[in-house]
Amino acid sequence: MSEVAVNNRIPAQRWLRIIPATIILYIVTFMDRMNISFAMAGGMNESLGISLKSAGLAAGIFFLGYMVLQAPGGHIAEHRSAKKFISWTIVGWGVLSILNGFIQNEWQLLLIRFLLGVAEGGVYPAILVIIANWFPADEIGRANAMFMTSTAIAAVITNPVSGWIVSHYDWHWLFILEGVISLALIFIWVPLIADSPQSAKWLSKEERDYLLEKLRIDKEVKLLKEGADKETVSYKTLCLDKNLWLLILIFNLGMIGAYGFGIWLPTILKNITKYGMTQVGFLSVMPFLVSIVGLYVIASFSDKSKNRRFFTAFPMFCFGIGLLLSTVFPDDIWISYGMLVATGFFIKSMPSSFWTMIPMLFSPGVAGGTRGIINAFGNIGGFLGPYLVGWIAASYDMKMAIYGLAGSLLLGAVVTFLLPSVTSGKSQRDVENPALLANGMEKSG
Repeated sequence: MSEVAVNNRIPAQRWLRIIPATIILYIVTFMDRMNISFAMAGGMNESLGISLKSAGLAAGIFFLGYMVLQAPGGHIAEHRSAKKFISWTIVGWGVLSILNGFIQNEWQLLLIRFLLGVAEGGVYPAILVIIANWFPADEIGRANAMFMTSTAIAAVITNPVSGWIVSHYDWHWLFILEGVISLALIFIWVPLIADSPQSAKWLSKEERDYLLEKLRIDKEVKLLKEGADKETVSYKTLCLDKNLWLLILIFNLGMIGAYGFGIWLPTILKNITKYGMTQVGFLSVMPFLVSIVGLYVIASFSDKSKNRRFFTAFPMFCFGIGLLLSTVFPDDIWISYGMLVATGFFIKSMPSSFWTMIPMLFSPGVAGGTRGIINAFGNIGGFLGPYLVGWIAASYDMKMAIYGLAGSLLLGAVVTFLLPSVTSGKSQRDVENPALLANGMEKSG
């Protein structure tokens, strides 16, 4: 009997419990990190007497806190209990979100936002551990892809809700009500999630046996591969590799654009349309709806061509051009808005190709550590994007701030082409022997 036929006979409770729970969890984390964008557009700056520069600092400081638990969170999840770790973080960030509704000054805002980043920082690596514990190698790609749509889905769901709350109540209640939603998440997370198939009481024996066997085989294959391929490379040597720093720079330039755009989009839309916050909430949905399509279309072309370098640079370039075009017709709000929606096609597409370049440039023995280093330093871009927009908007205007984001993205696209040719889809043999490649092409012609 074929493996496909066997798989079709295995119960699929893991897909109905683990993936929905992780998506719901990350939707709520995204809501609590991004709702400050609606608070800023809905009167928080004026209420606290803070400038656009300070508001941008408050939005961005979250990502400095976010760095603190990245590595420890992944370690705790791997060696203890990801479920319990995330359960405690839910309580932590829910309480902090509620406290955000009672702040009275800029320093309280900065402190709460930083601590919120700390509380949420370990969630992402812990979720990846849970997914890896539940889904074998021939399923984990689909499982990760389904989970990673959560940020786009989050914007689609939570932006209208945030806009409606600010419009009908005020920014204080935005934090308080959405913090209560976060605390209520514990009643979904705890019943649905188990750390592994061994500890899931709701799992059938047939599905448990199937998963344990598949995961055991995957582990043995991985150990054999690492034993055959692993190179002894110290982290000191890794940190002297110019490709690592090029990747960190590229990732940061992309995150500056993505988070600068995401955090300030409600303010940009309010300035363009002069609409109320409820309407702004619904208008802000469209770029993220389009981003879901762009994510899969760009990833599909990247997989077919294997040119990871180009399909990392291309979305950043188009994102930057789209932002520039959105400022060309300031008197026609619907053309400007249309440009922002079209830009949305590219805002989520860069990372999918970017992360595929790591194993092309680094050996299996250090590829995992390389991802961790890049992701940790990449949060600097998450800080700089919102702060850059606030600083430029306070010093000049929002149009110049958009130019700043576009410049970061276009620079990122250019820097990407400094990576080695192997990331363009050429084999290492072709890269080392370009004459051989040319002769092959002549013969085939």
